[in-house]
Amino acid sequence: MKSRIHYCHPSITNLEIDYAADATKNGWGAKCYEYIDRFESDFQNYLGVDYAIATSSCTGAIQLGLHALGIGEGDEIILADTNWVATLSPIIHVGATPVFVDILEDTWCLDPKLVEKAITKNTKAIVAVHLYGNLCNMDELNAISKKYGIPLIEDSAEAIGSVYSNRRAGSMGLFGTFSFHGTKTITTGEGGIFVTNDENLYDKALTLSNHGRHKLEKKQFWPSEIGFKFKMSNIQASIGCAQMERIEELTGRKREILEAYKERFKNIECAKLNPENQGTVNGAWMPNIVFSKETLITNDILINAFREENIDARSFFWPLSSTPPMTLRGINGKHNYNSYSIPFRSVNLPSYHDMTLEDVDRVSQVILNIVAKYV
Repeated sequence: MKSRIHYCHPSITNLEIDYAADATKNGWGAKCYEYIDRFESDFQNYLGVDYAIATSSCTGAIQLGLHALGIGEGDEIILADTNWVATLSPIIHVGATPVFVDILEDTWCLDPKLVEKAITKNTKAIVAVHLYGNLCNMDELNAISKKYGIPLIEDSAEAIGSVYSNRRAGSMGLFGTFSFHGTKTITTGEGGIFVTNDENLYDKALTLSNHGRHKLEKKQFWPSEIGFKFKMSNIQASIGCAQMERIEELTGRKREILEAYKERFKNIECAKLNPENQGTVNGAWMPNIVFSKETLITNDILINAFREENIDARSFFWPLSSTPPMTLRGINGKHNYNSYSIPFRSVNLPSYHDMTLEDVDRVSQVILNIVAKYV
């Protein structure tokens, strides 16, 4: 049998192992926050923001930010119907109502025109998810945010390395969040981070992240409010510090893999890969190929063909409004045409740092064979 090609896994070197070993051996007591503090500082410097809070997950970071904004029952939050549930669950947990709008055909990200149409007196936030490393139209979304006085949140879980008009993804909204899950471009095993340039929001989120204890509180074990336990561990942060030292290498390799796919598919006119519009840099976390509506190529055909070749492939995210948690709430998003159409004619392609060109060729050949058969 041919060797397995996985869709994604992290790049771990002796640097990560050495830092993790040091944190395990020495990162206790007075040193229990050393790697956390360093990781937060490294990340905010890379992103060009003023504040960062390392968290247990990107999902936790989003929930932290929503609570810090005081969002709750009766409030509405606009987001794209095409997302992973990790973006949705914090909205539900704070008691707010998700309002799903469609994605654009080319970037697979939030459609700004539909965002503006969806705004009501109850809208308290807009969540822009930079899907697969692709970038939302942040100029238009920020203009809407400013016009209506509604906070714009960036879920950049998949977009480290992406750049929009010389600004890094996650640095352009009121706050941003990132994921360091084992499948992401950089990893801490599990984990995330909350970033912002707003000092008041940072202070509120920092207090909430540590059981509601304010950073200036002198009295031991004295919470000023009920908070959460969303902190990252020192050992996780040590791995993150090593990954941040390699950030340009790691993001650069992701872009090389996407470009390798684009080169191999350049003559396929009926399909498109992740776009890189003028003035942007795509961090290329996950290459995705979308076939035109006119072909007979489906997600099932693609997944099964890869499975036969012992290659992992992932489905495009299904519309959140089609999932049981939303249908049970009576939410219907079938008017979101692209969100309901694109998943049935697309597939995520394997992309990990130590993929060889031979691996890329094997993956590409599956696509080329399908095109030859069905187009």
